[in-house]
Amino acid sequence: MPAKRQAKSVDSVAAKAPRKMAKPDRELLLKLYRDMMLIRRFEERAGQLYGMGLIGGFCHLYIGQEAVVTGMMSVGTKGDSIIASYRCHGHMLACGMEPEGVMAELTGRAAGYSKGKGGSMHMFSKEQNFFGGHGIVGAQVPIATGLGFAHKHKKDGLIAICYLGDGAVNQGQVYESLNMAALWKLPVLYVIENNKYGMGTSQERASAGELHDRGEGYGIPGLAVDGMDVLAVREAGSKALDYVRGGHGPMILEMMTYRYRGHSMSDPAKYRTREEVDEMRKQHDPIDHLGARIVETKVATQDELKEIDRQIRARVAEAADFATSAPEPDPSELWTDILVDA
Repeated sequence: MPAKRQAKSVDSVAAKAPRKMAKPDRELLLKLYRDMMLIRRFEERAGQLYGMGLIGGFCHLYIGQEAVVTGMMSVGTKGDSIIASYRCHGHMLACGMEPEGVMAELTGRAAGYSKGKGGSMHMFSKEQNFFGGHGIVGAQVPIATGLGFAHKHKKDGLIAICYLGDGAVNQGQVYESLNMAALWKLPVLYVIENNKYGMGTSQERASAGELHDRGEGYGIPGLAVDGMDVLAVREAGSKALDYVRGGHGPMILEMMTYRYRGHSMSDPAKYRTREEVDEMRKQHDPIDHLGARIVETKVATQDELKEIDRQIRARVAEAADFATSAPEPDPSELWTDILVDA
């Protein structure tokens, strides 16, 4: 009778070929701060444009969760496939997509990454290996698994990193994907961004057990991470990426994070108290947390951080001006990008 498969310890596997994490220096710390600040200010401006009627459809902001994708992308490898759900503007910026192109797509302009036809939830960048933005809850998970299959087939040493929310974890297609990824040892890292609420229902009321343990039945290891601390994300992400890239199969990281805004721009978020949100902002804000560390360790002064913020605000303002002045797609674009010659 065959022995039961058990989830391996991430630390024990990664220890076989550990990545030496250099102590964060000034350049890295300021880059992490700058990257998170760009996402924060971009999302704030996107919220303003939505309120002005310049962004149509749905718009899901990433404010509060910036440390997750910033930390992960800081330890990733160029060429890895990135895929996310509909709360994806931060992921686009983190993987190198320009604010002008992202904002232009949000406002439905021809200069956007998907020619103004994808909007907030469905834009792509082949150049940056960003495969969406997906509006259907959990739809990106089987696609990410397919991307992992492609990387394994090509033997290119790259992996697929799939971001999904806590609300997506209960979808059936997630478990079909986990089974296949484990069975074939596909190089996929599933990053669950647990921001405590799936639309309007708390994760604690909707999901039994620990989300990072959901792969145990398939032998997939999982780890819970402080997703409000960008340095903690970097450390856990480095181990996880080494594990997956080392040919051991998929892994799950559950990032314990928090969104400050409602599920979407149309959500008043009355299912939680203002005190709860204020407490998270005061005690756990990822940007303030890193900024305090930078100042306390004399890496930079408070005035230098303010100057970074000023520069970021100016860059985002330029992106917004570019987007709102760019032309809309020609009506003929309705008939393009529908079929592909195979």
